[in-house]
Amino acid sequence: MAAGMKKLSKTFVWILMGMLIVGLAGFGAVNFTSSSSSVAQVGDEEVSIGNYVRELQREQRALQAQTGQAVTMAQMTAFGMDRMVLGRLISLAALDHESRQLGLSIGDENLIKELSAIDAFQGVDGGFDRDAYRFALRNAGLTEKEFEEDLRREAARTMVQNAILSGTKMPETLTRTLTDFIGARRSFSYVQLDAAGIALTAEVPSDEELKAFYEARQDQFMLPETKVITYAALRPAMLLDEVEVDETALQQLFEDRADQYQVPERRLVERLVFADEEAAASAKAQLETGGATFESLVESRGLTLPDVDMGDVTMGDLGAAGTDVFAAEVGTVAGPLPSDLGPALYRVNGRLEAQITTFEQAEPELREELAAGRARRLVEAQAEDIDDMLAGGATLEELATENGLELVQIKWTEEASDGIAAYEGFRAAAAAVTAEDFPAVDFLTDGSLFALRLDEVLPERPEPFAEAKEKVLAAWQQDRLAKALTDQGENLLAQAEQAGSFAEDAEVKTETGLTRTAYIDTVPAELVTSVFGMEVGGFRLVQDADSAVVVRLDAILPPEQSDDMTLLTQALQAQLDQSLAEELFQAYVQDVQARAEPRVDQQALNAAQANFQ
Repeated sequence: MAAGMKKLSKTFVWILMGMLIVGLAGFGAVNFTSSSSSVAQVGDEEVSIGNYVRELQREQRALQAQTGQAVTMAQMTAFGMDRMVLGRLISLAALDHESRQLGLSIGDENLIKELSAIDAFQGVDGGFDRDAYRFALRNAGLTEKEFEEDLRREAARTMVQNAILSGTKMPETLTRTLTDFIGARRSFSYVQLDAAGIALTAEVPSDEELKAFYEARQDQFMLPETKVITYAALRPAMLLDEVEVDETALQQLFEDRADQYQVPERRLVERLVFADEEAAASAKAQLETGGATFESLVESRGLTLPDVDMGDVTMGDLGAAGTDVFAAEVGTVAGPLPSDLGPALYRVNGRLEAQITTFEQAEPELREELAAGRARRLVEAQAEDIDDMLAGGATLEELATENGLELVQIKWTEEASDGIAAYEGFRAAAAAVTAEDFPAVDFLTDGSLFALRLDEVLPERPEPFAEAKEKVLAAWQQDRLAKALTDQGENLLAQAEQAGSFAEDAEVKTETGLTRTAYIDTVPAELVTSVFGMEVGGFRLVQDADSAVVVRLDAILPPEQSDDMTLLTQALQAQLDQSLAEELFQAYVQDVQARAEPRVDQQALNAAQANFQ
């Protein structure tokens, strides 16, 4: 009992949270001046200003921890948190009122047990320590009387909760119905016709036929809402001719990248280290006589090949063993040779030739890189002047004429990804721009600057036939294929229904004991769902764009008797029992709150919020 009274269960707390809106709707904001120590009167119980402020502070700290930012009272009010806190406290007070009316209390003896079980109030010997008790309450801003009264009320509320929730059980009929639905199984056979296997005669429709098809299915050929945007851009590549590259800087960049341009010869090597020369020589002898392989030697040492793999190494990386290892043929084992860990055998797995790039070979790439970097700085240097011109009323057309910017008009949609629309910065600006916005300088990731203007917004509309003709032709061909697939599927269905079975030469596939959640690759997604709506022995045609399937239901099977189904049944029953208990408790608390007739002291509430920090 003590454990049950320590705190309200999670279920109880969430139920109270869920009732806030309903609860708050049931009481009015009535000003009463008999006391300024409470913000609400609920039956014989009060919601004190102190409790209200403490709960507000708790919610504030939780929100600040979640967002990482300071939260003011105005923000909490905008979020509705003040009403949430008040509603929760009124709900608790209503339950306290009901508990008092019922005469529920844990008594002094049980209260002492509860206090003694709280770790914060225990001394070094594990027993109740009154000094620790007083110290903890003083830090929390509570008196002993307040805390003990809160503990008594909480325990009484828990008694009420347990009385309502305990023994609540949903009829097993619903659980069985849900379990039977989830676990139901079907066995079926099917024949599949693939669209790819259907041969159509070559046919080219006339423009009149295509246009009639286009008009009948115009919703398939709609253009999305489109923004007509004019932009002016200055790209670093446009300024490359104005950039002079210093030859000394070129040479210095080449030298800085010596590791990239002067790559020495390397070997792919595995190294197996031994404790001494004798052990290494013995292992090498086993390799030479065929008594062992390099892999078996590695395994006998309790290692794996990744453990001994050195990757690609230069001669200098191998130290004193470098010359001999580099002289060995690929696929052979060299050694025993020295290493920084002791005598070792080295297996050479590959040879990587040296890669030497001369300055003359690297110069074009280096020159372009330096020029591009300086061109970006030239673009940045012009950005402020261009932005000032736009702020002064200059048009994009004037910028293009006077400052040499590229001027382009495009039709932009969310799906656009060509040219400048491939840059996320431009996409974001294009999505946000409105007709009231003035052009302003922005940058792309490649150092380009741009400014854009919305000229017009074109609503969703049919794509002109001339522009959509290729799409229409493709759709027309697809429609022919779908009709041919349907015709063949319907013929196969008719034959199967007439004969009561599939033809002997048909490629029949079978599935046994599948549930509704089963997935079969390559067949229409609706196939399994459709089977659960059929009678045994019945046939049905299921089709999508890629195939047509004629399916026959062979057997209806009950849920499988397995541990998984047993666990599922138990979980469903527990969930339904909990849902019923929560609904009953919610109805009870609503009734309790209505009978307690809550009244809010708006003046006290306003004062508490005004002084809230």
